[in-house]
Amino acid sequence: MRYSFSGHESFHCKSLWLKKGYDFLADEGQFNDINAVVELGVGKNMVASIRFWLKAFHLSINDKLTDIAKYLFNKENGADPFCEDLMTLWILHFNIINSQIASLYYLTFIEFQRERKEFDKEQLLTFIKRKCSVPEQKNVYNENTVKKDISVLLQTYLAPTDLKQIDRFTSILIDLNLIKEVEDGKFRFNETAADNLPKEALMYSLLSIKGTDTVISFDKIQYLALLFCMPISTMLNHIINLEKSYPDIIEYTDNSGIRNIHFKEEVNSLSILNTYYFEKQ
Repeated sequence: MRYSFSGHESFHCKSLWLKKGYDFLADEGQFNDINAVVELGVGKNMVASIRFWLKAFHLSINDKLTDIAKYLFNKENGADPFCEDLMTLWILHFNIINSQIASLYYLTFIEFQRERKEFDKEQLLTFIKRKCSVPEQKNVYNENTVKKDISVLLQTYLAPTDLKQIDRFTSILIDLNLIKEVEDGKFRFNETAADNLPKEALMYSLLSIKGTDTVISFDKIQYLALLFCMPISTMLNHIINLEKSYPDIIEYTDNSGIRNIHFKEEVNSLSILNTYYFEKQ
C-alpha cells in the first residue's frame, strides 16, 4: 500500500465535524457541490477537511456512509451522535489507524512506537522519511507536507496546555490521553490501563481485524497492543478477561508459547456494541 499524507487542509478534526459531515451525506449532499459551503456552514477548505476526516475515520467510502457511521450518527437512534462517550473515541481511534487512509496514524502508532516511546517532531519526521525511501513509496514523501501532517496528528491527540488555545480543545481524540508532552517539544505515548479500554471496544477491534478468518494470530494481538498503547502483558490479560465475558464466541489459547484467539462463531461487531451503548441502560 502506498502511503498518503495530507488531505485535511491543515485542520484537525473538530468534535462536531463528524456529525455535521454525516448529516450532510445522509441528506444526499455532495461535497463537490457549490452549495456545500453554505449547507455545512464552513469555508471551502473546511468542507474538504470534513470530507477527508469522514473517510479517514472509516465513516464514509467514496462518499457513501459506512455501517459504523450509521450506527453512531443516525438521526433517529444513533448510539453517540455527538461523540460524547469515550467508547466512541476508542472506535474512531481504532478506525483511523486500521483504515490506513491517513498513513501517518498507522505509521506513528504501530511502526514508530515499536522503536521508541518518547520522541520529538524531528525524530518522527526522520522516521517517516526513512519509511518512504523504498522503491514502492517513490515520490510519496514531501517534507513540508509530512511536517503539517505531524502537527495535525499531535493536535488531534494532545491536550493543549494554554487555555488561550480554545480551538485546540475541540480536537476529537484528546480525551483518550494517548500522547502526552513530557517537556517542551518532547512527547510520549501514554500507556492505557485495561480498565480504560471497554471490553466491547476490544471485541469490536478483534472482529474488525479478523475479517473472514476464524483465528487471530499473536502478531495481530501485538498490533492491537500498539494501537491502543497497551503493554502486551496488559493486552493479553484483557483478552483472557474478554474470553470470560464471551465464552461462546472466543477462545484464547497459549500452546507452548503459540498464542492465538479462536472465534467459535460469526458475530456482528455492531451487535457487540449494543451491549455497551444500549443494553447497559
